Amino acid sequence: MSDENTTPAPEGSSDELEALENEGDIAADYLEELLDIADLDGDIDLDVEGDRAAVSVVGGDLDQLVGKDGEVLEALQELTRLAVYRETGERSRLMLDVGGFRADKRARLEKLAAETVTEVKQSGEPVALRPMTPFERKVVHDAVAAAGLRSESEGEEPRRHVVVLPAS
Repeated sequence: MSDENTTPAPEGSSDELEALENEGDIAADYLEELLDIADLDGDIDLDVEGDRAAVSVVGGDLDQLVGKDGEVLEALQELTRLAVYRETGERSRLMLDVGGFRADKRARLEKLAAETVTEVKQSGEPVALRPMTPFERKVVHDAVAAAGLRSESEGEEPRRHVVVLPAS
């Protein structure tokens, strides 16, 4: 029988924070090695945002790590999550940003959500948005909920999209 505590730590506990900081450290090591191999300059910032580790690579010309519409960034995030999983044995929800791309996208999506909420409140009709990635949909869902309306995801990948619904 193992001496390990199998009870999950309460949300916001120091054990949970320590685990998220460890994820960030593992991710930072992985990304530093990647930057060295690719001969790219960049600094790595670590943070914990809510219930996930947040890692940002900033500085230098990092466009090739973002790619068209963030495609390379998404792949790099998945590889970084796999590196964390390899070390910890735990699935990571780590969020990666490169050159502020994701932060800028979040701001644009929050603006789109606010405009759509206004449109739905005025018309009383649901509004379907363009297909989005899971990250984009989450940002929109959160912004719509904060504005007091509901939203749902519909469709199948890669055409999955958010529909903003009027208040019931």
